[in-house]
Amino acid sequence: MPLKYLHTMVRVADLEKSIAFFELLGMKETRRYDSEGGRFSLIFMAAEGDEDCPVELTYNWDGDDGLPSDGRHFGHLAYRVDNIYETCQHLMDNGVTINRPPRDGHMAFVRSPDNISIELLQAGDNLEPAEPWASMENTGHW
Repeated sequence: MPLKYLHTMVRVADLEKSIAFFELLGMKETRRYDSEGGRFSLIFMAAEGDEDCPVELTYNWDGDDGLPSDGRHFGHLAYRVDNIYETCQHLMDNGVTINRPPRDGHMAFVRSPDNISIELLQAGDNLEPAEPWASMENTGHW
């Protein structure tokens, strides 16, 4: 079950200040995704030579009441997998709850025993929707 590390996501309250901070560390913006419908931006920042290991800054345009007051805005670790259905089945067979099933054949979320959110993303094209995943409900939080 090979994995490839993709990124670590953190939520940010002030996008421009956060970008400036990571730039001070020597990172640069390598990719950006703005979602009009979802009203959020994803900005990937990485150091030169480490473009394949970015920090994903997630900014909610309308604010984020869910940010913890202690300033710890860690979101999740992300890994690419060769077959998201096989990976999720393997995890379930070993007692792991699939918090956000891969209904779309592309993305799933699980949590570690210490409640660390792990995002799993299908390598290449999305797999065709398949059961039991297509109709499986979310469980808990991710």
